[in-house]
Amino acid sequence: MKQSRREFLIQGSTAVAAAGFLIGGVRTACANPLGRPIGLQLYTVMEQLGKDFDGTLTQIFGIGYREVEMAGFFGKKPAEIKQSLDNAGLHCASVHIFPPGGAEEALEYAAVIGAKYVISSAIPPEHASVNVHPGKFNANAFVAALNSLTLDDYRSIAEQCNRLGEKAKQAGLQFGYHNHNFEFRPFTGGIGYDELLRSTDPELVKLELDCGWMVIAGHDPVAYIRKFPGRYRLLHIKDFKPTTKPSFDLDRRPESAPLGRGHIDYKPIFAAAKQSSVEWYYVEQEPPYKELSAMETIKVNYEYLHAMD
Repeated sequence: MKQSRREFLIQGSTAVAAAGFLIGGVRTACANPLGRPIGLQLYTVMEQLGKDFDGTLTQIFGIGYREVEMAGFFGKKPAEIKQSLDNAGLHCASVHIFPPGGAEEALEYAAVIGAKYVISSAIPPEHASVNVHPGKFNANAFVAALNSLTLDDYRSIAEQCNRLGEKAKQAGLQFGYHNHNFEFRPFTGGIGYDELLRSTDPELVKLELDCGWMVIAGHDPVAYIRKFPGRYRLLHIKDFKPTTKPSFDLDRRPESAPLGRGHIDYKPIFAAAKQSSVEWYYVEQEPPYKELSAMETIKVNYEYLHAMD
């Protein structure tokens, strides 16, 4: 009997897993960090997905990725996204709210796709004069609002996170917050990120730690993972070229670099993650791409992590 493409990909993925992924709670002989398949945050290849969605997913699988995290839906219905992922042999455990303001849409897609997490990557305070609703999103105004947050604003944002966490819980999902660098701008009395952690319900709001953004803001992912081991559930893995001072602005940041070609040492980060509740980790490369194409870059990133024990 002729084997379908989907059956072929699924069987092939299962064979790879048997050779080295986490199976039945037992870590097998695999070099991948945490003993889990390497994931890709699809923001990394947004342009390519916009041109050829299914073809790009197939290329991602071909490089070796087995997990992806959604960032936008490319005008496709939830069932269409699910079918494309299945056809490519990819699994999606996490969906980003994209653009900010699209929480209801993200919850719907996550439920159909079979994801567990719905993640917000940035939330402006409710008083900010910026439209964050899908179809009316102004990126420049949004970035300006985030760069001008006060410590009081983070208390307001925490309240929004708790409400989103409750909505996600009612839908059978888990809400999470993803940091950038701006949350670490110092204020008299502390930093926004710490206030956000203090003011959110630990059960309703889990955390996706973007290690690269945290490092360029002058903070240590290992210290945060060890301090809050039960709250961190997902990691973003990216690198930047070295800087001489911390960066707190989204629009003024160091140049990104493929993993292993920047300055962030991920071995201690993964060592700490092994002792925490982290379930998934995703490569995310910040454009623009200068030395390599997007697809060449994600291949370099995959190979770097795949060789890490």
